[in-house]
Amino acid sequence: MKKIALINHGCAKNLVDSELMLGLLAQNGYEITLDENDADLIIVNTCSFIHDAEKESVQSILQLVESGKKVIVTGCLPQKHKEELKEAIPEVCALVGTTDFKDIVEVVEKVLNEQNDEYISKISEKPEYIYPESINRQQITMGSSSYIKIADGCNYHCGYCIIPQLRGAYHSRTMENIIKEAKELVAKGVTEIDLIAQDTTSYGIDIYGKPSLAKLIKELNNIEGLGWIRIMYAYPSQMTDELIDAIAKCDKVAKYIDIPLQHYSKKVLEAMRRPSFDYKELISKLRDKIPGVSIRTAFIVGYPGETEEDFNELYEFVKWARFDKMGVFEYSREKNTTSYSMANQVPKKIKHERFKSLMELQQQISYEINQSYIGKTIPCMVESFTDDGVIIMRSEHDAPEIDGLVYAKADKPVVPGDIEQVLINNTDEYDLFGTIV
Repeated sequence: MKKIALINHGCAKNLVDSELMLGLLAQNGYEITLDENDADLIIVNTCSFIHDAEKESVQSILQLVESGKKVIVTGCLPQKHKEELKEAIPEVCALVGTTDFKDIVEVVEKVLNEQNDEYISKISEKPEYIYPESINRQQITMGSSSYIKIADGCNYHCGYCIIPQLRGAYHSRTMENIIKEAKELVAKGVTEIDLIAQDTTSYGIDIYGKPSLAKLIKELNNIEGLGWIRIMYAYPSQMTDELIDAIAKCDKVAKYIDIPLQHYSKKVLEAMRRPSFDYKELISKLRDKIPGVSIRTAFIVGYPGETEEDFNELYEFVKWARFDKMGVFEYSREKNTTSYSMANQVPKKIKHERFKSLMELQQQISYEINQSYIGKTIPCMVESFTDDGVIIMRSEHDAPEIDGLVYAKADKPVVPGDIEQVLINNTDEYDLFGTIV
């Protein structure tokens, strides 16, 4: 039996695609291994969102081909660069685009066929992502939480982003299929479900004629045995009153909103082709309607034309908003985006200074917010254990893999997936420390 390993780069949405590919291969009799050295073939599922992500994917491919491995490259990198990638790394056996992974079995068979030495390329010119419902995901991150992709593709055309070209138009999954998958995950022992898409708040618009995320979370909220439902990648203009009320009222929905705002200056937001209403009003409404909500956001600094005045507007907004979690990215100039050819590109040094300045401000805010937890008892989920017996946990206000952790001690046995009450007695900038009570 041939063994196949997979290396995943990029976001959680990519991870789900990787798990679908492995599921398809497992259904067709291939053995999946986590040991690259033991594999007959390695699939590298790549990210191409920004230059640094692309570089990481390329380095990973080069290391594998240099060690003599058979490599198939899938995902965003081949979709973006197509034949250029084959010219740059001719040792690669096959390229598969973002929406062509349903053909992975056929591609693997050809690559492993000793008589076949042709180069294989499966890249749709016009990607169209339709979720393959018949495949059972082979999960490589099975634990107390699991991602569910509720849609893919994107109908927005932000000035810095290449995703619509790589993934195609927005396509939602049906509510029935999402609920079925959620129930199956809970039956396997999953406590938390994280809903993901390029934009979760547009969910259902293409199949139900209107945004239907509020209805979906109400349905998921009825699943017995499910602990938390978390919404990721919300779009600011789609945070409707209906959705905000549903988040507030559904007891299983984590009081946590991930809403990348990208900037605050009206001028920069318009240049980015982003919604440019006053975000202060939105943040105030979220905090007013959802008591105790934790808000995560992300910003881009150094977008073409961003002046010192624009950046100061953003800085003052961050100071005012005091976000619980925040990511900052230096603008990455990507070909085939409207911002690529814009005038007044910001020098690298200035971009980095702005990045540093905003992150230092956020670090201080994060530390002060964490300090406010001291003496409070909060529900946290058991994730794993350190070698010396410390319990690694996550609060309702922390998303997997991107936010902080809670390190706790206990004088009773606990099991991954359990939600326990933790008394917080210490913190640093990003993590909490406490005792299970």
